[in-house]
Amino acid sequence: MKTIQIPLLPATLQLGRRNLFAIIATLSFTSSVSSQTTNSSRPNVLIIHVDEWRAQSTGYSGDKDVKTPNLDKLSATSANFVNAVSGIPVCTPFRASLVTGQRPLTNGIFMNDVRLDTNAITIAKVFDENGYQTGYIGKWHLDGKYRLSFTPPGARRQGFEYWKAVNCDHNYNHSVYYDNDDTTRHYWKGYDVFAEAKDAEKYLRNHAHDHNPFFLMLAFGPPHNPYNTAPEAYTKMYDPSKLALRPNVPVNMQNEVRENLVGYYSHMTAIDDMVGEIINTLKQEGVYDNTIILFTSDHGDLMGSHGAYRKQKPWDESIKVPMLFHYSGNNGIKEGNYSAMINSEDIMPTLLGMCNIKVPGTVEGIDFSKYLQGKEKDPKDTVSIITCIQPFGEWARVRGGKEYRGIRTPQYTYVRDLNGPWLLFDDANDPYQMKNLVNNPGYTLLQHHLDSLLAEKLKVANDKFLPGLFYVKKFHYPPLDATGTVGYYE
Repeated sequence: MKTIQIPLLPATLQLGRRNLFAIIATLSFTSSVSSQTTNSSRPNVLIIHVDEWRAQSTGYSGDKDVKTPNLDKLSATSANFVNAVSGIPVCTPFRASLVTGQRPLTNGIFMNDVRLDTNAITIAKVFDENGYQTGYIGKWHLDGKYRLSFTPPGARRQGFEYWKAVNCDHNYNHSVYYDNDDTTRHYWKGYDVFAEAKDAEKYLRNHAHDHNPFFLMLAFGPPHNPYNTAPEAYTKMYDPSKLALRPNVPVNMQNEVRENLVGYYSHMTAIDDMVGEIINTLKQEGVYDNTIILFTSDHGDLMGSHGAYRKQKPWDESIKVPMLFHYSGNNGIKEGNYSAMINSEDIMPTLLGMCNIKVPGTVEGIDFSKYLQGKEKDPKDTVSIITCIQPFGEWARVRGGKEYRGIRTPQYTYVRDLNGPWLLFDDANDPYQMKNLVNNPGYTLLQHHLDSLLAEKLKVANDKFLPGLFYVKKFHYPPLDATGTVGYYE
């Protein structure tokens, strides 16, 4: 595969993302595709969305232990964004940015278990307005603090019509779902990855040849913990004693991490098998070449790196996510590795662009479609903002959590907390981020440049980097518990 290298641009050229506040008054939310256009001339769209799958853990990204043959094969004919990041590396905020194309301080979602504004202009609403059939299967996590409750048809489903989903459930062998408008609590039969994938295949077969194209999101819960809950056939594929660890995993955690990697990788391989089955279904129905496939995750998992687990933190194992765009139809995607930065809010405009649908004025993200089609040599931006607005949950203040703002470029990570510069890594020469260069005299000019760049990016985003509780109050969040977390209920 070819690699498309993107240089770090001077600060004055890095401000390509739209200023929402300058354009919102001229919002135009209209259809740009004629209702007479047939399915054959418009691509279907399938998003396969996983939870807590870090970018480093695929065969195609260089992990020699994890078994992902179907994703590896898909990557060979896809655009692989090797620097894709999760702007706020946690579940609900990523999903909110994906479906709105907005940064968290615009859509107001920067913590888990907060309901997305039902008036939001979402990707499903736009596809629906343009004649697409819309469907959602799996984990939703955009309907507030009641994780296992029924999400009724209408505004709270944000434009999705077909519905086999639940707000949030990580009991993968007895997980809840609701069937369209049926308020009865159902349970997926067996391991939910298999059951959800089968339902997705059924949906694809039922809609592959309709007059109107489909937009389907399939959102798996794994490989999010609990790790060791994948089917035994998959856990038997991995011997913990033979698994290699990243050099930034402390010695005293290595045995525990190897055991957890068995479960983490087992979930991944099970998902990979389902990716293969879904692709086969698309091929059998003759719509593979006319379907845009996006594979991505909402954040990663440190899995022992830097002595920690899970997400929220600004290290690469937490913020970097897999992101493959595949489309071999007309105006198709040019395969290869892309070093440009892409963030969660960029997904919506890019998919709309690939489908020749007008991007709503509410969207802040970048439309990378022409870049993927080879019609633009360089992307509009080479910097992504990474953020923790209010630490909570697994990284609450009592566990060392804190607010931060940072930027990730193709070469550097730079992060400030409320007290000043915190982290600086040369990711090209220190890929495991083991040498913090912040305030190092030899990197004064670089740090100043990155600090200025961060300040400019925050100004464009209208982010004044205030303490988290200011934003909790501003967006009228429900009362937080003693750890500063939105409590959730089943």
